[in-house]
Amino acid sequence: MRILVVNVNTTESMTEAIGEAARAAAAPGTEIVPLTPDFGAESVEGNYESYLAAVAVMERVRRYAEPYDAVIQAGYGEHGREGLQELLAVPVVDITEAAASTAMFLGHAYSVVTTLDRTVPLIADRLKLAGLTDRLASIRASGLGVLDLERDPSVAIEAIAEQSERAVSDDHAEVICLGCGGMAGLRSRVIERTGAPVVDGVAAAVGIAESLVRQGLSTSKLRTYAEPRAKAFRHWPPRF
Repeated sequence: MRILVVNVNTTESMTEAIGEAARAAAAPGTEIVPLTPDFGAESVEGNYESYLAAVAVMERVRRYAEPYDAVIQAGYGEHGREGLQELLAVPVVDITEAAASTAMFLGHAYSVVTTLDRTVPLIADRLKLAGLTDRLASIRASGLGVLDLERDPSVAIEAIAEQSERAVSDDHAEVICLGCGGMAGLRSRVIERTGAPVVDGVAAAVGIAESLVRQGLSTSKLRTYAEPRAKAFRHWPPRF
């Protein structure tokens, strides 16, 4: 089984970290292929960057020449999953939805701890669209930018652990979802601080993707995610 794990930003070191987290979660025999978009922002932290990333991710997957069995979009609260599902017959799993759906098997209410406050509405919208908000206790921002997770891990751990503690004590969350693809390495520390189950979206997405492939399931092409109609595109793909 081969699974493509696509970072939404263009920071190669983050792609490598996401790939490592995916491999750690994968079953024996599953090949993880991390991909970085060819264009876009070094970190995705707003609507403009997210829409641009959606196009970049779709184009990067479309150009991948080897066979594969599933795709994971490794961006939290980002746009584009629906477009990938139109383009592809294989399962497409978004880490935002994977983390939240997994959390609901583990406790009554879950909270998401993410990066900047401006990303909170984007995550809320994605969860609402996916029908996953009924048991959402809160979405808390750590105040860190995406790239801060790599620049100063000790500060990142403290900020995320503190907000996770508040989610448990103040919002009555029973499960914590790490709200960024680059947070996988922080899981054990948050567990120590909160005593709560902590879900990493990349790991959760790998497990779901593997399960879908093993069951022989694929994306429905009957209506919503039918293949795009054949038509002419002007000046596409763009030349950079």
